[in-house]
Amino acid sequence: QVQLVESGGGLVQAGGSLRLSCAASGRTMSRYAMAWFRQAPGKEREFVAAISWSGGATNYEASVKGRFTISKDNVKNTVYLQMNSLQPEDTAVYYCAAAVLGSGSPTSRSYNYWGQGTQVTVSS
Repeated sequence: QVQLVESGGGLVQAGGSLRLSCAASGRTMSRYAMAWFRQAPGKEREFVAAISWSGGATNYEASVKGRFTISKDNVKNTVYLQMNSLQPEDTAVYYCAAAVLGSGSPTSRSYNYWGQGTQVTVSS
């Protein structure tokens, strides 16, 4: 069993940056692919970014490519999402997810464990 706790959300102006963190407990993160999804009000949950269990492959949703960077620290058992050049359309609750030995799939059903989410609000 893996417990995931996100942090780092908040309110930021358009063009600003935030770094989200997701701390895992219960299992070492080294065997898990990690991903970030987000859900805006009235919309379905959507894929943002993922990193394979080995850390050798990353995957990004088209609208965040070049602005967001996912990374994981197996020693700290934490995955990060560095978000730059934030725009109002990035406003959402951001969720961390984990999949054992995953490849970094953009599909939510590939992930077994989910955090509770952290709110990101970007003002114009």
